[in-house]
Amino acid sequence: MTVSEDEARRVAEGARQREWRGPSFARELFLGRFRPDLIHPRPEPDPEVARHGQEYLDRLRAFCERAIDGARIDREGRVPDEVVAGLREIGAFGMKIAPEYGGIGLNHLYYNRALALVGSASPAVGAMLSAHQSIGVPEPLKLFGTEEQKRAFLPRCARGEISAFLLTEPDVGSDPARLAATAERDGDSYLLDGVKLWTTNGVVADLLVVMAKVPDAGITAFVVEADSPGITVEHRNEFMGLRGLENGVTRLHRVRVPAVNRIGEEGEGLRIALTTLTTGRLAMPATCAAAGKWCLRVGREWSQARIQWGKPIARHEAIGSRLAFIAATTFAMEAVLDLVSELADEGGRDIRIEAAIAKLYGSEMAWRMADDLVQIRGGRGFETADSLVARGERGVPAEQLLRDLRIYRIFEGSSEIMRLLIAREAVDTHLKVAGGLIEPDSSLTEKRRALTAAGRFYARWLPSLAVGRGQLPLSYGDFHVSRHPNLAAHLRYVERAARRLARETFYAMSRWRGRLETKQRLLARVVDIGSELFVMTAACVHAERLRDQDDHGRQAYRLADVFCRQARQRVEALFAELMHNTDVADQALVRQLLEGDYRWLEDGILDPTAEGPWIADTTPGPATTPNVHRHIP
Repeated sequence: MTVSEDEARRVAEGARQREWRGPSFARELFLGRFRPDLIHPRPEPDPEVARHGQEYLDRLRAFCERAIDGARIDREGRVPDEVVAGLREIGAFGMKIAPEYGGIGLNHLYYNRALALVGSASPAVGAMLSAHQSIGVPEPLKLFGTEEQKRAFLPRCARGEISAFLLTEPDVGSDPARLAATAERDGDSYLLDGVKLWTTNGVVADLLVVMAKVPDAGITAFVVEADSPGITVEHRNEFMGLRGLENGVTRLHRVRVPAVNRIGEEGEGLRIALTTLTTGRLAMPATCAAAGKWCLRVGREWSQARIQWGKPIARHEAIGSRLAFIAATTFAMEAVLDLVSELADEGGRDIRIEAAIAKLYGSEMAWRMADDLVQIRGGRGFETADSLVARGERGVPAEQLLRDLRIYRIFEGSSEIMRLLIAREAVDTHLKVAGGLIEPDSSLTEKRRALTAAGRFYARWLPSLAVGRGQLPLSYGDFHVSRHPNLAAHLRYVERAARRLARETFYAMSRWRGRLETKQRLLARVVDIGSELFVMTAACVHAERLRDQDDHGRQAYRLADVFCRQARQRVEALFAELMHNTDVADQALVRQLLEGDYRWLEDGILDPTAEGPWIADTTPGPATTPNVHRHIP
C-alpha cells in the first residue's frame, strides 16, 4: 500500500492524545520551565502495597533461582514448558491484573521490579511476560475494555493463557497509515484478513490483540482467539538474541471475530495502541536497569580479580572510567524507572514523554553498558559462557547480554522513532499557539488567528527564558547537604540548560517552520538534551529520597553526583552540535549514494546475502504453509 506523506502524517496525528490530562514534568522541562516540585518530594508508599509487592518479589525470586536456566533457554532457543507451567502456578502471568479478575494486582512499581528480576534470570522469559501483560490483552482491556470483556478475558490471562499484540506488518513499521490488514463488518461479526510480522508471543499465544483497518472508519483493535479458523502461524522467527522469544509471522484469512470482541470504537485502534504503550514501554527500561546491575557486579568483581602491570585493572584509568560509567548510569536508570513507575501509580499525571524517555534512555544506555562490560572482560567478553566453563573458568554470559539487549533499541518504537515521538510532544504547545504560522498551506485567516495567539503566548513565555532560579547560588538548597556532594549545583545547571534548550527550540522553529519535522537529527539532539536533563533530575531526587530514608544516602549522593558530571559533558557536546554539525554534508552524500554515484566503493567484496525480495509478499489469502502455532499445556 502506498500513501502520501500528508496522509501518513494525518493518520499519526489523529491517533495522538491531543489534550494533556495532567501535569508533566518533562513537558515543562522542554518548555524551559524547571518544575522539580512536580516530582519532589516523593510521597511515601502505601505500607500494605509495599508489603504485598515485596512478598510477591520474594516468591518470584525463589522460583527464578530454582527453575529458570537462562543459558539453557539461549542454547535451546525456547522457554521450557515446565518453566511456563511454574510461572502460571505462581501467578506471574497475572502480576498486573487486578485481584477481582484473578490476578496478583501489583502496581507499576512492583510489576516493573518483578520484570527486572525475571529479566536478569532470562531476558526471553521477561519478554514473554511483559509482552503478555504490558501490550497484550490485559493492558488495552484494562484501559479501554468493557466490563464484560474484562470478565471474559482477564481471568484467562491471569491463569496463564498467553496473549500477543499484532500490529506490525512486513511492509508496515512506524507508518500506520499503510496498514494493510482489514476488518470487514459482517452482521454481528468482523472478517479479518492480513499478515502480521514480529508477533511476540504469537507462536504460542492463546489470545491476540489484532489491529486491522475497518473501511471508512480506520484502524480498529480486536481481541481474537488464536485458534480461530483462518489463523495460521506461518513462521517462527529466529534472532541474534532473545533466542527463546516466541515471535513469528501470523496470517489471518477470513477470520470471524464477534463484534463484542472489538476494543473501543471503530477507528480508535491506533490511539488505543499508543496509549497502551505509554506504560507498557516501562517493561523495557526495567530489564535494562537489571542488565546495568549485572554489568556492574560482573565488571566490579572481574576488574578486581584481573591483575595487569602489578595492579587490578579497575585501578587503571582506562578500565576504571568504564566501570564508573556503568555504576553511575545504573543508579540513574533505576531512579528513572522508579520515578516514572510511581508517577504511573499515582495517576493524575501525563507521563507520555517521561515513559518514552525511560524507554529511549534505558535501551541506549544498557547497550553501552553491555558493550563496556565486553570490553572490560576482553577476549573473555567475546567468548561464550559455555566455552568458558568448558575450559575451567566462570561462565559469564557477557556476549549473550550484548545480543539480548540489542533489540531493545528497536522494540516498541526504535530509538529514531522514539526521538521523533518525544520531539512532537515537546513542541506541542508551540504547534497549538503558532501552528497556523508554521504550516505552509495555512490560509490567510488561519495565519492571522495564529499570529494573534502566538503574540500573546510568546510575549509572556520568551522573557521567562532570560533568567531563572538556576542563576541564584543558593537555589535548591534541599539538595545541598553537609558532607555530601552538592547536588543543588547540578539542579541549577538543569534549570539553566532547560531555558537554553527552550530558546534553541524556538530558534529552530522560527528558522525551519514547517520543515522542522524533516530536521530529524536536530530534533534528536533536542530530545537527547532534554532526556539527559530529565534523568539528571531523577537521579538527584532519588539520591535525596534515599538520604532522607537513611538508606545508603551518602553513597547515593556520590553516584548521582558522578552521573550528573558525566551527563553534563554529554549535554554540552549536544548543544555544540545543534549549530556545528555535518547534517547538510551528510544528506548531500546520501542523495548521491542513492543515485548510485558511489557503487565503486562497494567493489572488492563477496556478498553473502541470500536471494529474495527485500520485503515478503503480504497478499491476502489462505495459508500455503503448515501452521507452526504451539499450544503450551
